Amino acid sequence: MAIRVMDLVSGASLNCFHFKNPKGCVKSRSFSIRCSVPLSSSQGAATIDLGERPWKVSDARLVLEDGSVWKAKSFGASGTQVGEVVFNTSLTGYQEILTDPSYAGQFVLMTNPHIGNTGVNFDDEEARQCFLAGLVIRSLSISTSNWRCKQTLGDYLIERNIMGIYDVDTRAITRRLREDGSLIGVLSTEKSKSDDELLEMSRSWNIVGVDLISGVSCKSPYEWVDRTDLEWEFKSGGHSSETFHVVAYDFGIKSNILRRLASYGCKITVVPSTWAASETLKLKPDGVLFSNGPGDPSAVPYAVETVKQLLGKVPVFGICMGHQLLGQALGGKTFKMKFGHHGGNHPVRNFRNDRVEISAQNHNYAVDPASLPEGVEVTHINLNDGSCAGLAFPKLKIMSLQYHPEASPGPHDSDSVFGDFIAMMKQEKRNA
Repeated sequence: MAIRVMDLVSGASLNCFHFKNPKGCVKSRSFSIRCSVPLSSSQGAATIDLGERPWKVSDARLVLEDGSVWKAKSFGASGTQVGEVVFNTSLTGYQEILTDPSYAGQFVLMTNPHIGNTGVNFDDEEARQCFLAGLVIRSLSISTSNWRCKQTLGDYLIERNIMGIYDVDTRAITRRLREDGSLIGVLSTEKSKSDDELLEMSRSWNIVGVDLISGVSCKSPYEWVDRTDLEWEFKSGGHSSETFHVVAYDFGIKSNILRRLASYGCKITVVPSTWAASETLKLKPDGVLFSNGPGDPSAVPYAVETVKQLLGKVPVFGICMGHQLLGQALGGKTFKMKFGHHGGNHPVRNFRNDRVEISAQNHNYAVDPASLPEGVEVTHINLNDGSCAGLAFPKLKIMSLQYHPEASPGPHDSDSVFGDFIAMMKQEKRNA
């Protein structure tokens, strides 16, 4: 084989190559390439103008409060945004994560490296908008393939003014978060801002002690009537034939919690986070739900006070933030975890039936069971770290979970807890 390479400096040449096939016959092909190479008059050296590159170059930075700077490529909205960086180990359900109000004020880093391949649709949203501060992923899918896809992930984030970055080492950042704990970071596509300026922004911002619930809660009461669509209903039979009126406090409630309650036969009135306990009692509910929500439960004493005023007067069920508020209302303490629980694969032991359930979790705070008064029962624990994952206090008609029993898009191991809530309301009716 013979090859002659063109001379780029001279500007023209003919590339030829010859090869022998297995029979020894010589064949040849040739093609010509010409390029214009301007010479720099000041340096006397040849430079090549490649023009616009056919691939995206790094145009964004993630600056963490520990001083590390991570170059990346942007998608979604542009600008500069500050938030707390947490990692999520879910393999599916990125649209549910994007619209989960519990992520308000946070950058969600997906450990699953490939995101965006199924696009987005209008059925999987958990709230009316995206509340998270930004999305951090390793690889952004260049195409979408799903029968329900209505839009690409990038276009979806642009419309909702949410920043995203990709082509960043998410494994390295995850290891750092596991070692050092959740870190404040700044995402920016603005070249005018220096790394030092972004670092100062990250170190001057704090999420602890901030009321994030008021920014995600509804502003006025409304009735919820939608059930889980039949094509997604995975439980058959066993639901109550009675109708129970539930008042659901919106601390950042997910739509699929409401759908599951409705599927179990509940009539639901959703009320704002600041709704007075006295107004709730006027509605004469059979039960009250305290929903999930973002941030520090210690930053919302008004919500704790509302919970206190309802204890013992009506059956109550707390999920995530609601679980933490119940813990505080009972006199217990909550604390900030090192990097929290975020993912769809957390094993939980249910002491009531002695089974292990795989759960979906999203929280940075936990209840300290040692601080709880006598009579409060720890019903579930997280098997990864032994933290409290569920409470019950039969005397005051209380039950709660630190994770998501509705678990859309899955797992569904804990869905039966809605039936437990129904049973508690049914028993209260019998005793009335």
